Amino acid sequence: MTFQNTLEFAQQLDATDALAQYRNEFHYPQVNAKDVIYFTGNSLGLQPKRAQRFVDEVMKDWRDLAVEGHFYADKPWWDYHERLAAGLGKLVGAKPKEISVMNTLTVNLHLLMVSFYKPTAKRFKILCEEKAFPSDQYMLQSQVRFHGFDPKDAIVEAKKREGEHAWRTEDILQKINEVGDELALVLMGGVNYYNGQVLDMKAITKAGKSVGAFVGWDLAHAVGNVELSLHDWGADFAAWCSYKYMNSGPGNASGIFVHEKHLGKSDIPRFEGWWGTKKETRFLMKPEFDPTETADAWQLSNPPILSLAPYLASLELFDEVGMEALIKKQKQIVAYLEFILQDIDAQVDSTFEIITPQDRGCQLSVLLHGEGRSLFDYLMKQGVITDWREPNVIRLAPAPFYCSYEDMYHFGQILKKGILQK
Repeated sequence: MTFQNTLEFAQQLDATDALAQYRNEFHYPQVNAKDVIYFTGNSLGLQPKRAQRFVDEVMKDWRDLAVEGHFYADKPWWDYHERLAAGLGKLVGAKPKEISVMNTLTVNLHLLMVSFYKPTAKRFKILCEEKAFPSDQYMLQSQVRFHGFDPKDAIVEAKKREGEHAWRTEDILQKINEVGDELALVLMGGVNYYNGQVLDMKAITKAGKSVGAFVGWDLAHAVGNVELSLHDWGADFAAWCSYKYMNSGPGNASGIFVHEKHLGKSDIPRFEGWWGTKKETRFLMKPEFDPTETADAWQLSNPPILSLAPYLASLELFDEVGMEALIKKQKQIVAYLEFILQDIDAQVDSTFEIITPQDRGCQLSVLLHGEGRSLFDYLMKQGVITDWREPNVIRLAPAPFYCSYEDMYHFGQILKKGILQK
Protein backbone atom coordinates (compact mmCIF):
# COMPACT_ATOMS: atom_id res chain seq x y z
CA MET A 1 0.00 0.00 0.00
CA THR A 2 1.21 3.51 -0.84
CA PHE A 3 0.58 5.74 2.18
CA GLN A 4 -0.30 9.44 2.12
CA ASN A 5 0.17 11.95 4.91
CA THR A 6 -3.27 13.51 4.58
CA LEU A 7 -6.33 13.59 6.79
CA GLU A 8 -8.48 12.21 3.98
CA PHE A 9 -6.22 9.18 3.50
CA ALA A 10 -6.14 8.45 7.25
CA GLN A 11 -9.93 8.66 7.37
CA GLN A 12 -10.17 6.25 4.43
CA LEU A 13 -8.04 3.74 6.33
CA ASP A 14 -10.30 4.09 9.37
CA ALA A 15 -13.39 3.62 7.20
CA THR A 16 -12.13 0.20 6.10
CA ASP A 17 -10.73 -0.82 9.49
CA ALA A 18 -12.49 -3.98 10.70
CA LEU A 19 -11.64 -3.08 14.32
CA ALA A 20 -12.68 0.58 14.19
CA GLN A 21 -15.80 0.02 16.29
CA TYR A 22 -13.70 -1.24 19.20
CA ARG A 23 -12.55 2.31 19.91
CA ASN A 24 -15.98 2.73 21.45
CA GLU A 25 -15.21 -0.06 23.92
CA PHE A 26 -12.67 2.07 25.82
CA HIS A 27 -12.61 5.17 28.00
CA TYR A 28 -10.26 7.99 26.91
CA PRO A 29 -8.69 10.66 29.10
CA GLN A 30 -9.25 14.17 27.80
CA VAL A 31 -6.83 17.06 27.34
CA ASN A 32 -8.08 20.42 26.13
CA ALA A 33 -11.61 18.95 26.08
CA LYS A 34 -10.60 16.35 23.46
CA ASP A 35 -9.87 12.63 23.62
CA VAL A 36 -6.14 12.11 23.85
CA ILE A 37 -3.99 10.40 21.23
CA TYR A 38 -2.87 7.48 23.37
CA PHE A 39 0.53 5.93 22.65
CA THR A 40 1.25 4.34 26.05
CA GLY A 41 -0.62 1.05 25.89
CA ASN A 42 2.84 -0.47 26.33
CA SER A 43 2.80 0.99 29.84
CA LEU A 44 -0.87 1.03 30.86
CA GLY A 45 -3.74 0.13 28.56
CA LEU A 46 -6.93 2.15 28.47
CA GLN A 47 -9.88 1.02 30.56
CA PRO A 48 -12.40 -1.20 28.76
CA LYS A 49 -15.90 0.10 29.38
CA ARG A 50 -17.14 -3.39 30.18
CA ALA A 51 -14.63 -3.72 33.05
CA GLN A 52 -16.97 -1.77 35.32
CA ARG A 53 -19.73 -4.35 34.86
CA PHE A 54 -17.41 -7.22 35.76
CA VAL A 55 -16.20 -5.43 38.90
CA ASP A 56 -19.75 -4.48 39.86
CA GLU A 57 -20.77 -8.13 39.64
CA VAL A 58 -18.15 -9.04 42.22
CA MET A 59 -19.12 -6.13 44.47
CA LYS A 60 -22.79 -7.16 44.31
CA ASP A 61 -21.96 -10.78 45.11
CA TRP A 62 -19.81 -9.68 48.03
CA ARG A 63 -22.64 -7.46 49.28
CA ASP A 64 -25.39 -10.05 48.86
CA LEU A 65 -23.58 -13.32 49.56
CA ALA A 66 -20.54 -12.40 51.66
CA VAL A 67 -18.47 -15.56 52.26
CA GLU A 68 -20.94 -17.69 50.30
CA GLY A 69 -19.77 -15.92 47.16
CA HIS A 70 -16.86 -18.33 47.07
CA PHE A 71 -19.25 -21.08 45.96
CA TYR A 72 -22.60 -19.52 45.08
CA ALA A 73 -21.78 -16.40 43.10
CA ASP A 74 -22.66 -16.49 39.41
CA LYS A 75 -18.90 -16.78 38.85
CA PRO A 76 -17.81 -18.53 42.08
CA TRP A 77 -14.67 -17.00 43.53
CA TRP A 78 -12.91 -20.21 44.46
CA ASP A 79 -12.32 -21.09 40.80
CA TYR A 80 -12.65 -17.59 39.30
CA HIS A 81 -9.06 -17.62 38.03
CA GLU A 82 -9.73 -20.74 35.98
CA ARG A 83 -11.99 -18.68 33.69
CA LEU A 84 -8.92 -16.85 32.41
CA ALA A 85 -6.89 -19.92 31.48
CA ALA A 86 -8.44 -20.75 28.10
CA GLY A 87 -8.33 -17.16 26.81
CA LEU A 88 -4.76 -16.63 27.96
CA GLY A 89 -3.78 -19.97 26.50
CA LYS A 90 -4.90 -18.74 23.08
CA LEU A 91 -2.85 -15.56 23.45
CA VAL A 92 0.40 -17.23 24.48
CA GLY A 93 0.09 -20.51 22.55
CA ALA A 94 -0.44 -22.81 25.51
CA LYS A 95 -2.81 -25.40 26.88
CA PRO A 96 -5.22 -24.09 29.53
CA LYS A 97 -3.66 -26.35 32.16
CA GLU A 98 -0.29 -24.64 31.55
CA ILE A 99 -1.72 -21.26 32.59
CA SER A 100 -2.39 -19.65 35.95
CA VAL A 101 -3.00 -16.10 37.19
CA MET A 102 -1.60 -14.85 40.47
CA ASN A 103 0.51 -12.18 42.19
CA THR A 104 2.42 -9.67 40.05
CA LEU A 105 5.12 -10.12 37.42
CA THR A 106 8.39 -9.95 39.35
CA VAL A 107 6.91 -11.92 42.25
CA ASN A 108 5.99 -14.67 39.80
CA LEU A 109 9.39 -14.67 38.13
CA HIS A 110 11.00 -15.09 41.56
CA LEU A 111 8.65 -17.98 42.36
CA LEU A 112 9.31 -19.64 39.01
CA MET A 113 13.05 -19.32 39.45
CA VAL A 114 12.73 -21.40 42.60
CA SER A 115 11.74 -24.22 40.26
CA PHE A 116 13.86 -23.45 37.21
CA TYR A 117 17.09 -21.91 38.50
CA LYS A 118 18.87 -24.84 40.12
CA PRO A 119 22.55 -23.90 39.99
CA THR A 120 25.40 -26.30 40.59
CA ALA A 121 29.10 -25.62 41.04
CA LYS A 122 29.54 -25.94 37.27
CA ARG A 123 26.16 -25.01 35.77
CA PHE A 124 25.20 -21.76 37.47
CA LYS A 125 25.10 -18.99 34.86
CA ILE A 126 22.05 -17.04 33.67
CA LEU A 127 21.83 -15.40 30.25
CA CYS A 128 19.77 -12.24 29.90
CA GLU A 129 19.72 -9.36 27.46
CA GLU A 130 21.96 -6.31 27.88
CA LYS A 131 20.21 -3.62 29.93
CA ALA A 132 17.20 -5.77 30.71
CA PHE A 133 14.30 -4.04 32.43
CA PRO A 134 15.63 -2.94 35.85
CA SER A 135 13.21 -5.13 37.82
CA ASP A 136 14.52 -8.18 35.95
CA GLN A 137 18.10 -7.14 36.65
CA TYR A 138 17.41 -6.73 40.37
CA MET A 139 15.60 -10.07 40.47
CA LEU A 140 18.41 -11.95 38.75
CA GLN A 141 21.08 -10.34 40.91
CA SER A 142 19.25 -11.16 44.13
CA GLN A 143 18.59 -14.73 43.02
CA VAL A 144 22.21 -15.54 42.22
CA ARG A 145 23.36 -13.90 45.47
CA PHE A 146 20.80 -15.99 47.36
CA HIS A 147 22.44 -19.09 45.90
CA GLY A 148 25.89 -17.89 46.94
CA PHE A 149 27.19 -16.65 43.58
CA ASP A 150 28.56 -13.29 42.50
CA PRO A 151 26.33 -11.62 39.88
CA LYS A 152 29.48 -10.55 38.01
CA ASP A 153 30.31 -14.21 37.48
CA ALA A 154 26.84 -15.70 37.20
CA ILE A 155 24.97 -13.24 34.98
CA VAL A 156 25.95 -13.16 31.32
CA GLU A 157 24.52 -10.48 29.03
CA ALA A 158 23.74 -10.86 25.34
CA LYS A 159 24.96 -7.56 23.94
CA LYS A 160 24.14 -5.50 20.87
CA ARG A 161 26.97 -4.77 18.50
CA GLU A 162 28.68 -1.43 18.98
CA GLY A 163 26.79 1.34 17.21
CA GLU A 164 23.67 -0.82 16.70
CA HIS A 165 20.32 -0.44 18.44
CA ALA A 166 19.02 -4.01 18.10
CA TRP A 167 20.21 -7.51 18.97
CA ARG A 168 21.20 -9.95 16.28
CA THR A 169 19.78 -13.42 16.80
CA GLU A 170 23.01 -15.06 15.68
CA ASP A 171 24.91 -13.22 18.42
CA ILE A 172 22.50 -14.46 21.10
CA LEU A 173 22.73 -18.03 19.84
CA GLN A 174 26.52 -17.78 19.75
CA LYS A 175 26.57 -16.57 23.35
CA ILE A 176 24.39 -19.50 24.43
CA ASN A 177 26.77 -21.96 22.78
CA GLU A 178 29.78 -20.14 24.21
CA VAL A 179 28.52 -20.46 27.79
CA GLY A 180 27.46 -24.03 27.01
CA ASP A 181 27.32 -26.45 29.92
CA GLU A 182 27.81 -23.63 32.43
CA LEU A 183 24.44 -22.20 31.46
CA ALA A 184 21.68 -22.97 33.96
CA LEU A 185 19.00 -20.60 32.71
CA VAL A 186 18.10 -18.34 29.81
CA LEU A 187 15.70 -15.64 31.00
CA MET A 188 15.05 -12.72 28.67
CA GLY A 189 12.37 -10.22 27.76
CA GLY A 190 10.54 -11.52 24.69
CA VAL A 191 9.86 -7.96 23.53
CA ASN A 192 12.39 -5.40 24.69
CA TYR A 193 10.80 -2.55 26.61
CA TYR A 194 13.23 0.12 25.33
CA ASN A 195 13.57 -0.48 21.61
CA GLY A 196 10.44 -2.59 21.01
CA GLN A 197 12.36 -5.45 19.37
CA VAL A 198 10.72 -8.87 19.27
CA LEU A 199 13.41 -11.45 19.93
CA ASP A 200 13.41 -14.75 18.06
CA MET A 201 11.97 -16.65 21.00
CA LYS A 202 11.63 -19.91 19.10
CA ALA A 203 15.30 -20.03 18.05
CA ILE A 204 16.59 -18.84 21.42
CA THR A 205 14.49 -21.39 23.29
CA LYS A 206 15.74 -24.19 21.06
CA ALA A 207 19.35 -23.11 21.52
CA GLY A 208 19.02 -22.83 25.29
CA LYS A 209 17.48 -26.28 25.55
CA SER A 210 20.18 -27.76 23.31
CA VAL A 211 22.89 -26.93 25.86
CA GLY A 212 20.84 -28.29 28.77
CA ALA A 213 19.58 -25.01 30.22
CA PHE A 214 16.08 -24.11 31.35
CA VAL A 215 14.48 -21.33 29.28
CA GLY A 216 12.00 -18.76 30.57
CA TRP A 217 10.53 -15.55 29.20
CA ASP A 218 9.43 -12.23 30.64
CA LEU A 219 6.52 -11.42 28.33
CA ALA A 220 5.43 -8.10 29.84
CA HIS A 221 5.53 -6.37 26.44
CA ALA A 222 4.59 -9.43 24.39
CA VAL A 223 1.24 -10.82 25.57
CA GLY A 224 -1.61 -9.23 23.66
CA ASN A 225 0.92 -7.70 21.30
CA VAL A 226 2.70 -10.40 19.29
CA GLU A 227 2.15 -14.00 18.25
CA LEU A 228 3.37 -16.53 20.81
CA SER A 229 3.65 -20.35 20.79
CA LEU A 230 5.13 -21.14 24.18
CA HIS A 231 4.04 -24.78 24.29
CA ASP A 232 5.31 -25.65 20.82
CA TRP A 233 8.54 -23.74 21.33
CA GLY A 234 9.21 -25.85 24.41
CA ALA A 235 9.80 -22.95 26.80
CA ASP A 236 9.92 -24.13 30.41
CA PHE A 237 8.11 -21.13 31.88
CA ALA A 238 7.03 -17.56 31.30
CA ALA A 239 5.32 -14.73 33.15
CA TRP A 240 3.72 -11.47 32.14
CA CYS A 241 1.86 -8.52 33.57
CA SER A 242 -1.68 -7.78 32.43
CA TYR A 243 -1.95 -4.01 32.54
CA LYS A 244 -0.14 -3.11 29.32
CA TYR A 245 -1.61 -4.46 26.08
CA MET A 246 -4.01 -6.61 28.13
CA ASN A 247 -5.82 -3.51 29.53
CA SER A 248 -6.62 -5.10 32.90
CA GLY A 249 -5.90 -2.11 35.15
CA PRO A 250 -2.92 -0.61 37.00
CA GLY A 251 -0.68 -3.08 38.81
CA ASN A 252 -3.04 -5.93 38.07
CA ALA A 253 -2.47 -9.67 38.38
CA SER A 254 0.21 -11.52 36.45
CA GLY A 255 -0.18 -14.58 34.28
CA ILE A 256 2.22 -17.51 34.24
CA PHE A 257 2.96 -20.39 31.89
CA VAL A 258 4.55 -23.66 32.99
CA HIS A 259 5.10 -26.28 30.31
CA GLU A 260 3.07 -29.42 30.83
CA LYS A 261 6.21 -31.57 31.14
CA HIS A 262 6.74 -29.96 34.55
CA LEU A 263 3.15 -30.35 35.79
CA GLY A 264 1.87 -32.88 38.29
CA LYS A 265 5.26 -33.37 39.94
CA SER A 266 5.51 -33.38 43.71
CA ASP A 267 9.32 -33.44 43.75
CA ILE A 268 9.94 -30.23 41.79
CA PRO A 269 11.45 -27.45 43.95
CA ARG A 270 8.73 -24.90 44.51
CA PHE A 271 7.47 -22.50 47.16
CA GLU A 272 4.04 -23.86 48.01
CA GLY A 273 0.78 -22.66 49.49
CA TRP A 274 -2.78 -23.76 50.12
CA TRP A 275 -4.24 -22.75 46.76
CA GLY A 276 -1.77 -24.90 44.86
CA THR A 277 -3.25 -28.09 46.26
CA LYS A 278 -5.82 -30.20 44.44
CA LYS A 279 -9.33 -28.76 44.54
CA GLU A 280 -10.75 -32.14 45.52
CA THR A 281 -8.77 -32.26 48.77
CA ARG A 282 -8.09 -28.57 49.46
CA PHE A 283 -10.70 -28.23 52.17
CA LEU A 284 -9.69 -31.43 53.93
CA MET A 285 -6.84 -29.38 55.40
CA LYS A 286 -4.27 -32.14 55.01
CA PRO A 287 -0.79 -31.40 56.36
CA GLU A 288 0.93 -32.64 53.18
CA PHE A 289 1.00 -30.58 49.98
CA ASP A 290 -0.78 -32.41 47.15
CA PRO A 291 -0.12 -30.38 43.97
CA THR A 292 -2.87 -29.81 41.47
CA GLU A 293 -2.13 -31.17 38.00
CA THR A 294 -1.99 -27.70 36.41
CA ALA A 295 0.11 -24.53 36.62
CA ASP A 296 -2.14 -23.59 39.54
CA ALA A 297 0.25 -25.69 41.64
CA TRP A 298 2.42 -22.54 41.77
CA GLN A 299 -0.38 -20.52 43.35
CA LEU A 300 0.11 -19.70 47.01
CA SER A 301 -3.10 -18.01 48.12
CA ASN A 302 -6.65 -17.59 46.93
CA PRO A 303 -6.77 -15.21 43.95
CA PRO A 304 -7.63 -11.48 44.20
CA ILE A 305 -11.10 -11.51 42.65
CA LEU A 306 -11.51 -7.74 42.35
CA SER A 307 -8.30 -7.69 40.29
CA LEU A 308 -9.25 -10.63 38.13
CA ALA A 309 -12.66 -9.19 37.19
CA PRO A 310 -11.35 -6.44 34.83
CA TYR A 311 -8.78 -8.91 33.48
CA LEU A 312 -11.60 -11.27 32.55
CA ALA A 313 -13.46 -8.38 30.92
CA SER A 314 -10.45 -7.56 28.77
CA LEU A 315 -9.96 -11.19 27.80
CA GLU A 316 -13.54 -11.23 26.56
CA LEU A 317 -12.56 -8.50 24.07
CA PHE A 318 -9.50 -10.45 22.92
CA ASP A 319 -11.61 -13.54 22.48
CA GLU A 320 -14.09 -11.62 20.33
CA VAL A 321 -11.44 -10.15 18.05
CA GLY A 322 -8.62 -12.70 18.06
CA MET A 323 -4.88 -12.07 17.83
CA GLU A 324 -4.81 -12.61 14.07
CA ALA A 325 -7.03 -9.56 13.45
CA LEU A 326 -5.20 -7.47 16.05
CA ILE A 327 -1.79 -8.26 14.57
CA LYS A 328 -3.05 -7.52 11.06
CA LYS A 329 -4.11 -4.01 12.08
CA GLN A 330 -1.04 -3.60 14.28
CA LYS A 331 1.30 -4.15 11.36
CA GLN A 332 -0.50 -1.63 9.18
CA ILE A 333 -0.98 1.11 11.77
CA VAL A 334 2.66 0.87 12.92
CA ALA A 335 3.79 1.04 9.30
CA TYR A 336 1.60 4.10 8.78
CA LEU A 337 3.04 5.73 11.90
CA GLU A 338 6.54 5.03 10.60
CA PHE A 339 5.61 6.66 7.28
CA ILE A 340 4.22 9.73 9.09
CA LEU A 341 7.42 10.08 11.12
CA GLN A 342 9.59 9.83 8.02
CA ASP A 343 7.44 12.32 6.12
CA ILE A 344 7.52 14.88 8.95
CA ASP A 345 11.26 14.34 9.33
CA ALA A 346 11.69 15.29 5.66
CA GLN A 347 9.70 18.50 6.20
CA VAL A 348 11.54 19.87 9.24
CA ASP A 349 15.13 20.61 10.14
CA SER A 350 15.43 17.66 12.52
CA THR A 351 16.43 14.03 12.43
CA PHE A 352 14.34 11.15 13.75
CA GLU A 353 15.98 7.78 14.06
CA ILE A 354 13.64 4.85 14.55
CA ILE A 355 15.67 2.40 16.64
CA THR A 356 13.03 -0.34 16.55
CA PRO A 357 13.90 -3.02 13.98
CA GLN A 358 11.42 -4.66 11.63
CA ASP A 359 11.06 -7.52 14.12
CA ARG A 360 8.57 -5.54 16.16
CA GLY A 361 5.10 -5.38 17.63
CA CYS A 362 3.12 -2.26 18.45
CA GLN A 363 6.01 -0.08 19.53
CA LEU A 364 8.25 2.36 17.68
CA SER A 365 11.07 3.87 19.72
CA VAL A 366 12.25 7.10 18.15
CA LEU A 367 15.58 8.75 18.87
CA LEU A 368 15.05 12.51 18.53
CA HIS A 369 18.43 13.86 17.46
CA GLY A 370 18.67 17.53 18.26
CA GLU A 371 15.50 17.53 20.35
CA GLY A 372 15.09 17.51 24.10
CA ARG A 373 12.50 16.94 26.78
CA SER A 374 10.72 20.14 25.84
CA LEU A 375 9.32 18.47 22.73
CA PHE A 376 7.92 15.63 24.82
CA ASP A 377 6.38 18.16 27.22
CA TYR A 378 4.79 19.97 24.27
CA LEU A 379 3.28 16.75 22.94
CA MET A 380 1.79 15.92 26.33
CA LYS A 381 0.23 19.39 26.66
CA GLN A 382 -1.34 18.90 23.25
CA GLY A 383 -2.95 15.65 24.31
CA VAL A 384 -0.44 13.22 22.79
CA ILE A 385 0.23 10.76 25.62
CA THR A 386 3.59 9.19 24.95
CA ASP A 387 6.59 8.00 26.92
CA TRP A 388 10.01 9.59 27.39
CA ARG A 389 13.18 7.59 27.97
CA GLU A 390 16.59 9.07 28.54
CA PRO A 391 18.53 10.45 26.82
CA ASN A 392 16.07 11.54 24.09
CA VAL A 393 13.84 8.66 23.06
CA ILE A 394 10.07 8.68 22.83
CA ARG A 395 8.20 5.38 22.73
CA LEU A 396 5.07 5.26 20.61
CA ALA A 397 2.74 2.27 20.87
CA PRO A 398 -0.42 2.56 18.72
CA ALA A 399 -2.45 -0.29 20.23
CA PRO A 400 -4.80 -1.62 17.54
CA PHE A 401 -7.80 -1.94 19.84
CA TYR A 402 -8.19 1.79 20.38
CA CYS A 403 -5.79 3.79 18.19
CA SER A 404 -6.95 5.11 14.82
CA TYR A 405 -5.17 6.06 11.62
CA GLU A 406 -6.52 9.56 12.05
CA ASP A 407 -4.70 9.63 15.40
CA MET A 408 -1.46 8.95 13.51
CA TYR A 409 -2.09 11.82 11.11
CA HIS A 410 -2.94 14.33 13.86
CA PHE A 411 0.10 13.23 15.85
CA GLY A 412 2.32 14.02 12.86
CA GLN A 413 0.88 17.52 12.57
CA ILE A 414 1.30 18.20 16.29
CA LEU A 415 4.86 16.86 16.19
CA LYS A 416 5.70 19.09 13.24
CA LYS A 417 4.32 22.16 14.97
CA GLY A 418 6.20 21.37 18.16
CA ILE A 419 9.52 21.21 16.29
CA LEU A 420 8.98 24.32 14.17
CA GLN A 421 7.96 26.53 17.07
CA LYS A 422 11.35 26.25 18.76
